Parts: sequence; structure tokens; C-alpha cells
Amino acid sequence: MTAKKWLLMIAVVSLIVFSPKTTSAASAPYESYNYNYWEEAVPSPAPYVPIRSISGTDLGIGDFVEPSDMYVADSGVVYILDSGNHRIVCLDAKLNVIRIIDSFEVEGVKNVFNNPSGIFANNEGNIYIADTDNQRIVVLSPDGDYINIIKEPKSDILPDDFTFVPLKLTVDKANRVYVVSRGVFEGIVQFDDKGKFIGYVGTNKIERNVVDYFWRLVSTKAQKQQMELFIPTEFSNVDIDYKGFVYATNIDPDSKEPIKRLNPSGEDVLKRIGYFDVMGDIRYSIFGGNAGPSKFIDIKVREGGMYSALDSLRGRIFTYDDEGNLLYIFGAKGTQLGTFKTPVAIEFLNETLVVLDRGKSNIILYEPTLFGSSVNEAVRHHYEGEDSEAVNSWKQVLQLNSNYDIAYIGIGKSLVMEKKNEEALEYFEAGMDRKHYSVAYKRHRREVMKDVLGPFLSLLMVLILGIVIYKLWKKRKTRRAERREAGFH
Repeated sequence: MTAKKWLLMIAVVSLIVFSPKTTSAASAPYESYNYNYWEEAVPSPAPYVPIRSISGTDLGIGDFVEPSDMYVADSGVVYILDSGNHRIVCLDAKLNVIRIIDSFEVEGVKNVFNNPSGIFANNEGNIYIADTDNQRIVVLSPDGDYINIIKEPKSDILPDDFTFVPLKLTVDKANRVYVVSRGVFEGIVQFDDKGKFIGYVGTNKIERNVVDYFWRLVSTKAQKQQMELFIPTEFSNVDIDYKGFVYATNIDPDSKEPIKRLNPSGEDVLKRIGYFDVMGDIRYSIFGGNAGPSKFIDIKVREGGMYSALDSLRGRIFTYDDEGNLLYIFGAKGTQLGTFKTPVAIEFLNETLVVLDRGKSNIILYEPTLFGSSVNEAVRHHYEGEDSEAVNSWKQVLQLNSNYDIAYIGIGKSLVMEKKNEEALEYFEAGMDRKHYSVAYKRHRREVMKDVLGPFLSLLMVLILGIVIYKLWKKRKTRRAERREAGFH
């Protein structure tokens, strides 16, 4: 082999070994995209790529049957609610089976689950299960021992025909339980740490469109009375952040706010100051099998104020930052690894994204690409106030995707925090962010005025003082001359 061939081979090997991690967009079995300022869908590098799928058979415990929910605890334990088999499959962080919980004893009596639909584990590792067809919430210890059962609440504020059918749930640090119940439109059902009914939190507002208002104008009295039967839609899922704010989703096709962040008073405090409404796809067909707005079936609150919502209609995952900026979109329905049939739950196991697919009866694992990691890192730095580090991460993102408007805006925001307003103007202009451009421009103008006017005013004051002193000196000199001429001296 000639020296030239040796050098060529070394160069090829070096490229393979030392080249940076690629975005692997070509290896992803779905399109990744985002929307630009003009609300056009533009291709984007894939933020995550699938690495493997795991079924019940792979775990050696038999096929999952209609699995409906999944939760990853802070300890790394993964809980899969295998609803059709009426059991909970517990995995460690390496996805090895720890235990299977299919029953528990209450005062010596064996109890089993009946089509459970929702699961959560608190900081102590206690497991909360929405035992749907048994119409109860079951609380178990980490080992699966009985702790408590929350049954149908009793209260004067509940209607006579109230039926408790728990579907999804989450628990805050005070062990208050928030439950999405089928057919309950008043809001999320809330219990205290003892299982006592507290009330409702959050309510989906009824939103009428122009057609509704028109029909109301031309309707008869009887028809108007019938229209009053319009009721809010129920929530579809819940999650909770470390501050205790409840994130809730609904699948109302007419809602512009399918994601809510509820404070302890039940008010929606989700920030929506990005380019678009926080509603998934903003462009979609109105005819065909996948027509209509995104239908969020699950939501996961992440580090750095980010949250990811799972769209069951088109099998896509939408990720936003804490201000409502749409960071990236990916996913699709299909038969290949990484695509979905009926996705129902989304979780994160450290940096690995995990989706539970009820249709395929498996879980799918995704690892972040360099693009996805860089975006996540930049958002985390900005959220933590580490602006210099955020700028470096955003610049890394721009090397991978120079059309990523949010990176320009992110750099601009960080520069503003560092009082580098003049530099920030360039980035806000590139990111088409008029609002923050205006803020940076006003600050920059104030700085310029301060820099220019400060010395000018000082010089003016010195000049005025000099003139005053000169006039006083001259006046005194004149008076002394007059007195001398008058013979006083």
C-alpha cells in the first residue's frame, strides 16, 4: 500500500472516530420541523432519534396488553401500567424487571386492579394508581404493600349523579392528589394527603366561535336553552413541576389553550409569549384522516422549565420552553422503529426520552442528537441565569441549523441580561423578534444618551459656573472702580 493510500485510510478512520455526533436527521424515520416567523413549517435537524424498543416479551414477562400509562420516578424506577393484564411492571434505570405488582392485601383480603389507567410515584416511592373500573385511587408502598384507598368523594358540591372514574393523576410534595376523572367537566378533582375531597382545580372554559354566535342570534328560545347545555371539555392528562404547578392537557378541538399551567388557586399561568399559540401544529389540514388540531394525550414537565406534549392524532412530540417558545417537533405514525401506532405516555429517563405505545404494546427509547442536546442545554442555561454559557450553547445550535430563529433570540436575551444591548439588536433582528428588539433598542438609546449627555452636561455646568464667577468678578471690579473714583479710597 502506498503512502498516499495509508494517509487516505487514516483520514477516513479519523473522520469516523473523531467527527462530532451528527444530528442523524437522515436516520430518523420521521420529519423534524419547526415554524418560522411567517408560520411556515421548515425542516429542522432531528432533536431525538430512536435507539431501541422494548416489549413485555423482551423483558421475559409476556406481552403487554393495552398498556395505558407510564411514570419514571426521580429514583430512576420505571413504572409501566400494563392495564390489560391488570398489573404494574416496575423496571430499574437499566430497564431490568424489579417486580410485578398485580394484587395487594387489605386486612387479609386480596385486591386486584381492574383496568387501571393512570400511575404516579411520589418522592418517597409510594405508588398512586388510578384503578379506573374499580372507581378508586390505590396507594401502595414501593414494595407494593397497601397504604390507602381513595374512594368516590362525598360532598354537597358534587351533583347527585356524580360518578368517580379516575383516569390520570399526579401528586404534589404535600401528597395532595390531583385526579382527572371521566365525565367530570368542573375541573381536576383534588384530594388532601388523607384522601379527603378538597374540591376542583382548574376548569376548561367554553369557547364559542363566530358560527356559534350566529346560530344563537337566529335560534328560537327553545334552541337557546338547548345550547346552554354546552359544557367544558374534560382534561386528558396531568403532570406537576417541582414548584407544585399542575400542567394539564385537554383535547378540545376548538381550544386555543390545550395546555394549562395551574397555580394553587386553579388559575392558568402558562406563559404564551412565543411566536405562536401553545397548541402543537399551527398549520394542519381540515380534511382527511389526520385532519384537525393536535390532540395532546400526555405532557411531561422537564428540567429548565421545558415541557413536552404528546400528540395522539399525528404521533408527534412538541417541546416548549418556559415562555412558550416552540423548540422542536418530531415524530410520526408508522411501523418503523421510532414511529407510533397509538402513543399514550411520554417520560424521560435521564436524557433518554421514553414513549409508551399502546398500539404496538411496547416502549420506545430515543437519545438526543447533538442538535437536541445543544437546544436543551441552552434553554437550561438561560433558565438558570447562566447567560454566558447559554450564548455558547445557542451558537452551537446555529452551527447545526442557521435558520433556527429561537437561537438568535436566545443569544439576544442573554446579551441583554449582560447589558450588551447594542450587540443584542443584531440577534433580535435576525430572529425577527420585534418585541425584544424594541426593548434592547430603548436600553441602548438610554445608554447612548447617558454616555453623551453626561460629559456634555458636566461641561455645560462648568461653563455656566465660570460665566457666573466671571460676572461676579467683573461686577465687583466695576464697583471698586466706581468707589475709587468717588473718592472713598
